[in-house]
Amino acid sequence: MNGTFPKDFIFGGASAAYQVEGATKEDGKGRVLWDDFLEKQGRFSPDPAADFYHHYDEDLALSQKYGVQALRLSIAWSRIFPDGDGAVEPRGVAYYHRVFAACKEHHVEPFVTLHHFDTPEKLHEEGDWLSQHMLDAFVDYAKFCFKEFPEVKYWITINEPTSMAVQQYTSGTFPPAETGRFDKTFQAEHNQLVAHARIVNAYKEMNLGGQIGIVHALQTVYPYSDSPADQHAAALQDALENRLYLDGSLAGVYAPETLALVQEIVDKNDEPMFKTTPEELAELKLAATQLDFVGVNNYFSKWLKAYAGASETHHNGTGAKGTSVSRLHGIGEEKLPEGIETTDWDWPIYPRGMHDILMRIQNDYPLTKAIYVTENGIGLKEELPAGATDDTVIPDPKRIDYLGKYLNAIADAIKDGANVKGYFIWSLQDQFSWTNGYSKRYGLFFVDFPTQKRYIKQSASWFKQVSDTHVIPD
Repeated sequence: MNGTFPKDFIFGGASAAYQVEGATKEDGKGRVLWDDFLEKQGRFSPDPAADFYHHYDEDLALSQKYGVQALRLSIAWSRIFPDGDGAVEPRGVAYYHRVFAACKEHHVEPFVTLHHFDTPEKLHEEGDWLSQHMLDAFVDYAKFCFKEFPEVKYWITINEPTSMAVQQYTSGTFPPAETGRFDKTFQAEHNQLVAHARIVNAYKEMNLGGQIGIVHALQTVYPYSDSPADQHAAALQDALENRLYLDGSLAGVYAPETLALVQEIVDKNDEPMFKTTPEELAELKLAATQLDFVGVNNYFSKWLKAYAGASETHHNGTGAKGTSVSRLHGIGEEKLPEGIETTDWDWPIYPRGMHDILMRIQNDYPLTKAIYVTENGIGLKEELPAGATDDTVIPDPKRIDYLGKYLNAIADAIKDGANVKGYFIWSLQDQFSWTNGYSKRYGLFFVDFPTQKRYIKQSASWFKQVSDTHVIPD
């Protein structure tokens, strides 16, 4: 049976400033943590990305034409405060006013993220999420945006804080590329939650009438087998990537079981437990009661097997299928059960994981007022056909199949009682990817990066049909 959605359900697209805007050296924009990191790697550049900085009106017109009712986009912090705090760059402020005006003109509701993986370089060098100066500057930047952009009615504090902390300090795929530092990972996680809470509480004090939420990357974790050892490994992995964040942002308090799992991980790695203060915990508690929504980014699930060896990770950043490795000392080993399809980047395609994470939030975190699926989609290796013309439509049946399966899982969750209010496909248009460059395409619209010409994919017309009818087609 094909899923149906409530009439007020929002169908949107998603993006992030550093991945779409390009123009990283234009109009006074400051450097961010990725600039030096990518330059040293020499593999790819964030310029031109999708050149949204100059093509935003074209992309918003395409959004309107193809049923994209809302757009998740982020403000590049360093476009407004090039050093993270201090002097304001008026050209950056003016740019975002133009973008939000174009959103209104094209009847696209902006959902605006304040931090999407792009800490200003100077604050990153001071310790990023481990620096009190960074945390204070982030709160001040957020308050500036709330006052400056009253046209924005939906705000998101942080995108995927788990991706930042784990990839910065556990797996080493994000700068500063440290590995095995679970103590730093958990301290960064807690600090992110406190900064988020301070911002939510400040927004509510300002009484601006909009809504504010946070977006989590939630990859549903299952035990590889029914053995107690595998079940415990899954619980440890879940604590690292999901549970601490869900407790801190949606319950406002860390459950004793959550803290026990975290303590076990750091103990096994001979590292200290993260520190909290009573004032910080009070901020978390208040913010959880005031949060308007949580965003769920779900692409895949994980299966955990007990593992006692040293940590070993290999990130598949090229689409070389079957090369991913993730074994974490004190947690477990990711191991895929037979019969589950994966993408070229080894991401399991498992729609039940989407259903299960939505139901978990609905059932285990009763303070949660609303849920949005703020990212979901599939990265594919796609090329522009030879001799393409303006009328060329690029076939992407794998994307349509993927989206149909995951949207049906969301529809099932709504039927089962989950208060899911919208779905944002990652991504609106093809974009630059942090660890994959330009080879992994997610968009409804194909971007020919050398020319910046846009082409329609079949999935865009399919998405329009879903948005127009609120029914998933056969």
